[in-house]
Amino acid sequence: MKTWMLGLGLLAGGAVALATGVLPASDLLAVGDRVWSILVFVVAITVVAELAATAGVFDVAAGALSRLARGRTLLLWMLVVALAVGVTVFLSLDTTAVLLTPVVLAVARAHRLDPLPFALATVWIANTASLVLPISNLTNLLAVDRISGGDVVGFVALLWPAAVVSIVVSVLLLFVVFHRRLRGRHDPSAPPVVADRVQLAVSAAIVVVLLPFLVSGIPPWIPASLAALALVALFAWRAPRRLRISLVPWSLLVFVSGLFVAVAALEAVGALRPLAALIGAGDSAASLASIAAAGTAAANIANNLPAYLLLEPAADDPARLAALLIGVNAGPLVTPWASLATLLWHARVVAAGVTLSWGRYALLGLVGAPVIVGAAVLALAASTAS
Repeated sequence: MKTWMLGLGLLAGGAVALATGVLPASDLLAVGDRVWSILVFVVAITVVAELAATAGVFDVAAGALSRLARGRTLLLWMLVVALAVGVTVFLSLDTTAVLLTPVVLAVARAHRLDPLPFALATVWIANTASLVLPISNLTNLLAVDRISGGDVVGFVALLWPAAVVSIVVSVLLLFVVFHRRLRGRHDPSAPPVVADRVQLAVSAAIVVVLLPFLVSGIPPWIPASLAALALVALFAWRAPRRLRISLVPWSLLVFVSGLFVAVAALEAVGALRPLAALIGAGDSAASLASIAAAGTAAANIANNLPAYLLLEPAADDPARLAALLIGVNAGPLVTPWASLATLLWHARVVAAGVTLSWGRYALLGLVGAPVIVGAAVLALAASTAS
């Protein structure tokens, strides 16, 4: 079932709950007040990423990395990992999955390299690097007010040890699996052909100017919206035919809105209270591990966004919320539906002609997810205990 169809079904269920009084209107308004800015940010940053990709910003960046690697395959792979981290941190994991994946695969194919290590690095990093900033993942935007009162610095201060560990462990595990395919050298590729250098330069400048504002403490939807408007104006001048209604992620908006309404209805009837007993209490390493494990399991069974929403009431302080984020952000590496980014990534991989069975993907994830999540929780426990 497509995400927009599932979202419509959830919205219809929410409408029934509202009409029958199961979901009080005040609860629904409270949800709307909490999430409207998040949805605006999702739309704005998607428009920014799509138009920047259309202008060739990602292609030029990947081409620069290829030349910087000077024919060394392992170095090229590591530089691609670094680019994936940067895109995920500042433009969200979905941007990495949708827009960076085809660029990375094209770079690998241009050098006649096995695309699989590059493809898997992209999707694993998209999930694990999404712990760094509030804007890196929708779950973080939901949690940041409760973790640090909306303060970016406070969020980063709590989660950076776990984020760094999750990224490093992900890279090490992938290297262990694919190191033989990353040996040797290749011929550096020629610079990509740029159709409109003015459009590319201005688009790149807008993205570069946007990045510091996303971590400045200003509500992220404001600079993201201004950047989206600037890019729309640029394309209206240089390439108006590129502006289309499909730039807005309608399917994602419907799906996410439906999830918010459905979880609000479940909370209203008390269906989520047993989860508090399931993951226990306290901030010990064992308690944090149980929360992260529950988040990992729930994300791989359902999806990371509803997993976070369902377990959030039981994670009642910053450290416990951080552990939950570790589980629902770094843990969705086993099933294809565990995160929307994974589904989006797979669609791009298939379109590029890369063969990867879900069975093999799940097997790697069954090994990787517990190790990555466990290491990140230990880093969180150590940092909060000191």
